[in-house]
Amino acid sequence: MKENGTLILFCEKMGAGKSTKAVEVAQNTGAILISENEWLSNLYPREICSLSNYIEYSSRLKSIIKPHIQNILKHGTSVILDFPGNTRRQRSWFKEILQDNFFPHQLIYLKAEDELCLQRITQRQKSHTERATFDNPETFKQVNQYFEEPTLSERFNIEVIEQREISK
Repeated sequence: MKENGTLILFCEKMGAGKSTKAVEVAQNTGAILISENEWLSNLYPREICSLSNYIEYSSRLKSIIKPHIQNILKHGTSVILDFPGNTRRQRSWFKEILQDNFFPHQLIYLKAEDELCLQRITQRQKSHTERATFDNPETFKQVNQYFEEPTLSERFNIEVIEQREISK
């Protein structure tokens, strides 16, 4: 009988380096990387211009992708979800994936100060101009007001990584 794959998840403030870290972990482990930004930008090009747009389209994606992720994990392949886990509510979707399956998992908390996140967002606006209308300091401030650090009571296997400088 095959062992289940491991689900690797992230919690971070916007701009803390989640996507960069997700790619790095995927390259180091051989796990399948599923990126919310990639799926959303391909399914809904130029349609996500506000936080409410993002919430609507993200919910649609999550409802169809959850059983797919569970199936991959059941077949023994690890999955890295490049999806935000900024709030308890967002992390509750991670719990839904794990529910009843007892998949091994790891929640990587990329801990970063606001100043560093804003520097990275400014840098990203230059390198990913298609995301500049959504990835900006105003959206960061709007999203960041809801940020909740993960707690032990959520019952995740948490690894904290302190972010201190801009990734090259």
